[in-house]
Amino acid sequence: MLGSDEAGQIAEFTPTVQNERGRAGSGPATEVGIRTLAVDDHRAFREALRELIAAAPGFLLVGEARSGEEAVLAAERLSPQLVLMDVLMPGMGGISASRVILSRCSGVVVFLISVDDPTLYLGASDLGSDVVCARKQDVSASELRRVWDMHHNRASASRPPTAHI
Repeated sequence: MLGSDEAGQIAEFTPTVQNERGRAGSGPATEVGIRTLAVDDHRAFREALRELIAAAPGFLLVGEARSGEEAVLAAERLSPQLVLMDVLMPGMGGISASRVILSRCSGVVVFLISVDDPTLYLGASDLGSDVVCARKQDVSASELRRVWDMHHNRASASRPPTAHI
């Protein structure tokens, strides 16, 4: 898994995942789960996202980033299915990083989060159906599941039926 150290370097480390009994433990990133990338410039909130993802059954934290630039690199290297990203960060913000990630990584869902309503920020509402916005204080394990299920069901419904021979 990728993470950011305090010097701003992306560092490798082993993910902590939930086993079948819901207990945390170290394991390979091949564990089954919705591959999730957490992005926030504040260490305390990255830690909170880490705990949230660990508490959400079926989600696997595969990396963390401190900026939009790091998020783009991490998304390209880790192929997350879901990116939880702060809107306001120094350098490339969450909205710009979302545009780049969505253009380079197919099938990813971006969950933009902010203390304020993320849709108030210019450009957040025109990112398309692969972006969901919420206030940080409203994000929970059940909200992650609801957003993922809503997106997954919509994506499944838009695919043509498979022919059986």
